[in-house]
Amino acid sequence: MGSDRIAVVFPGQGSQRPGMGKDFYEALHVARMTYEEASDVLGFDVAEMCFGEDERLNLTEYTQPCILTTEIAMLRSIQTMYEFEPVVFAGHSLGEFTALVAAGVLPFGRAVEIVNIRGRLMQSATPVGFGAMTAVIADSIVEEELEALISDLPIDIANINSTRQVVVSGKADFMPQAEERIKSAMGSRGVRLVRLNVSAPFHSRFMRVIADDFASVLKDKDEGWDVSRAGLVASNYTGNFHLGGKQELIKALTLQLGHPVRWRDNMMTMAKAAHRIYEIGPGRPLRDFFKTEGVECQSIVSIATAEKAMQAVH
Repeated sequence: MGSDRIAVVFPGQGSQRPGMGKDFYEALHVARMTYEEASDVLGFDVAEMCFGEDERLNLTEYTQPCILTTEIAMLRSIQTMYEFEPVVFAGHSLGEFTALVAAGVLPFGRAVEIVNIRGRLMQSATPVGFGAMTAVIADSIVEEELEALISDLPIDIANINSTRQVVVSGKADFMPQAEERIKSAMGSRGVRLVRLNVSAPFHSRFMRVIADDFASVLKDKDEGWDVSRAGLVASNYTGNFHLGGKQELIKALTLQLGHPVRWRDNMMTMAKAAHRIYEIGPGRPLRDFFKTEGVECQSIVSIATAEKAMQAVH
């Protein structure tokens, strides 16, 4: 493992915030061009939505392309400012698509189109108010134990974020019952339950209704893909690097919708493959997950934090 082996990871939905990426946009031409390219593809001003107080920023179909655009604008800016050449990539849920762009697998414009439709499909999978998601936070969470507690409920494990956090997702009417069981079983380990502010039960069985439609979108928008580089990107679905050709990639990205994000496995995959790990995005949710696993990850959320991170290396 050489000292020059850099991994980059990208957060997903929930990391958005008004003003995200604005300092990069104002300082670097490459960032402005990135936002403009996304705007041309989507037909609305992405920079204006990211930098203002537009409430649509929190609507899934807008959130997803806005985050992806911001993360790629940030990455391109950092690569312009510094000698920064990552060799492996990962991203949490939506962030996996940013990782595929960063690795050169998906063209940026295509990815923006894809995640815009992905967000629309995910929102349409269930009626408003149908779903809920809860983060389970405790010491040494065992996936199988948690799964057994909710196995007879319409609730699934959605994100395996670390040994200390797993997110469950499913039908809102049954979430209090699931939470009560988890409290009773894991109370002695100081369990905390945090209901997430989401609009649908992401990464649960209820997302599988859109799988065929999303697979069709991916097949329809596969022009310019370079799947030979997919092995540089960790798969949320398997936890390991992507393998195989285009059909295998489409299958993994489709299955990701209705199955757990195996982020803990992704982190271990990055830690084995790289000497330094950077989180690039509008927020820094992934850094603490790495810390839980005893792995250092530096977060870059602004030009100032990018300068600090690069100075620490040089």
